[in-house]
Amino acid sequence: MPIRPRILITSGPTREYLDPVRFLTNGSSGRMGVALAETVLERGELPVIVSGPVALAYPDGAEIHRVETTEQMLECCRQLFPDCNGIIGAAAPCDFRPERFSDQKLSKPEGSNGVVFRFVETPDILATLGKIKRQNQWIVGFALETENGRNHALKKLKQKNCDFIVLNSPKSIDNETASFQIFNTSGELCADLNCSKKAVVKELFTLIDKYCNFV
Repeated sequence: MPIRPRILITSGPTREYLDPVRFLTNGSSGRMGVALAETVLERGELPVIVSGPVALAYPDGAEIHRVETTEQMLECCRQLFPDCNGIIGAAAPCDFRPERFSDQKLSKPEGSNGVVFRFVETPDILATLGKIKRQNQWIVGFALETENGRNHALKKLKQKNCDFIVLNSPKSIDNETASFQIFNTSGELCADLNCSKKAVVKELFTLIDKYCNFV
């Protein structure tokens, strides 16, 4: 009996805490992660989801791992990736975290004109996995950009050792339909779409099947 392919999916936002009640995050809803998981199940494969906090429900049949911080997402992915055929990094992990965490709730200083925080970079999940990717594995990244989208996306594609990267904009956040461009390792535009996230996912898997069929 053939082994059921396992597809690793990161989904949703991460949280980086300032104190026990306040945190940095973003508007990622997990909708793309849901669309990916549904499609993977329809293909007879197993979606292995590493998700930050989201309100949406993932489909029955998916293997789900819940995390909060970017570091937690990375460590979970690092453990799961070796047993997966590939990873689609649809999550929007925080790029920065507070340099210091206060174990007590921060109070507003009296007479202060504001509070200054110092932030440090969080680890890059796909770039880390890209360094341990085997020849029979593939990586798909997402790049949400507000300017110079193609240049930034292609730079990330190379830095993260991706096979494809999907460029989108903030308009895609928590929306079912948006504009997407898919680029390959040669910088070629493989797809230019304005459609539902489910339709983008189907086009993405068409490309993966065509160019990343290592089995």
